[in-house]
Amino acid sequence: MVEIAEGCTLDSLPPMIRLVLQGRAAALDAAAGALGLDAVPPLLRAASGAGGQALRLGPFELMILPALGSRAGLDAALAALPHSLVDVSDRHVGFVLEGARAADILAGLCPLDFAPSSFPVGMVTRTLLDKAGAAIWRTGAQTFHIEVWRSFAPYVEAQLREVGRGISFSLLSV
Repeated sequence: MVEIAEGCTLDSLPPMIRLVLQGRAAALDAAAGALGLDAVPPLLRAASGAGGQALRLGPFELMILPALGSRAGLDAALAALPHSLVDVSDRHVGFVLEGARAADILAGLCPLDFAPSSFPVGMVTRTLLDKAGAAIWRTGAQTFHIEVWRSFAPYVEAQLREVGRGISFSLLSV
């Protein structure tokens, strides 16, 4: 974990299983049940259950971050249903950006409005961070989980740090 702006840290997440599920409503419902969710999260929202997290990135798509040991239950729940379940664990890496200026740092690389009223806790979306594709999930009032392709991770990390330095510099000059 490194401080990239006053009171704002960036931390790399440890390796974890990441799955992308594409399927119709029955497959999404089955996956939600296997994860211990009451229902499939609404579009652009995330939900957590005993079996892991489901991030609803499209009408027929979930990114699933399963809890340890829950993959077999997910596979069993989906076995009789048409679907595509792809392990993207090696393709993705994650970061956690946290602190009072986290939303400002993200806004320096992305045109989305990260104000809590526009991007509340639990919201997730795909977007660009500068020139790199990313999924951004607000997990707390001042905390964001960022998923990027492994090949873009050094670039995204450098860009987040650069914006953080600019914010810190602007605070010093006020």
